[in-house]
Amino acid sequence: MGQATVHYVEHGAGRPVLVLHGAGVDHREAEACFEPAFEGVAGLRRIYPDLPGMGRSIAPETLRSADDVLDTLLEFVDEVLGGAAHLLVGHSAGAYFAQAMAARRPAQVAGLALVCPLLPGARDVPEHRVVAGSGEVGDDVFRSYFVIQTPEMLERYERHVAPAAALVDQAALERIGERWALTPDHGPAYAGPTAVVAGRLDSAVGHAAATDLVDQYPHASLAVIDDAGHALPHEQPEILRALVAEWLARVERSS
Repeated sequence: MGQATVHYVEHGAGRPVLVLHGAGVDHREAEACFEPAFEGVAGLRRIYPDLPGMGRSIAPETLRSADDVLDTLLEFVDEVLGGAAHLLVGHSAGAYFAQAMAARRPAQVAGLALVCPLLPGARDVPEHRVVAGSGEVGDDVFRSYFVIQTPEMLERYERHVAPAAALVDQAALERIGERWALTPDHGPAYAGPTAVVAGRLDSAVGHAAATDLVDQYPHASLAVIDDAGHALPHEQPEILRALVAEWLARVERSS
């Protein structure tokens, strides 16, 4: 993959599932949220990479835009999966890249799941509001990320989210962030089984833009979850698991 080395972990065997985390964290957050969602589902090889500049994935100076990151991820797929058909899951910025990957190579993507997707044209983003807990525990990042601020959620944050902060290459993310918009793909819309999940209280990206994806994808299901923010995969794990199961059932029927 040129100068970019993508670190990843994987679990299980079978049909590959590539799970992409959001910005400022690493594979551990996605792993903590989606492994329980896949629990009990046989025949899936779950792959969790660190996006460039996060975790243990290096972002060399040659990576200067979101398009460069997309190219790196496609090269990663070629190297690790060898062109095999796979499922794509993304949270936040990971969902932004997952969309582009499915658009670029629709024949290789057997299903697409977008959770709290970062999208151009975000609108009607609500003010942050705490719905459970005192709002006085944890650090500023936790308090601005979670709408459910219980001791259990703080423990999840401190275990699976906060440790990644020390590994973030801030200079690389700032460099890439200056050209964060991906070049639009003007091909036909991805037509495979698609799931879109958004938090009604998501103060990072909102849920309004996510609802537009139902018209973009011909086989999309949409769920907007109340009492969930951008940390929806942590805050509503049982709902996420049910939605993933429904999506996987549609993938199975379509294959």
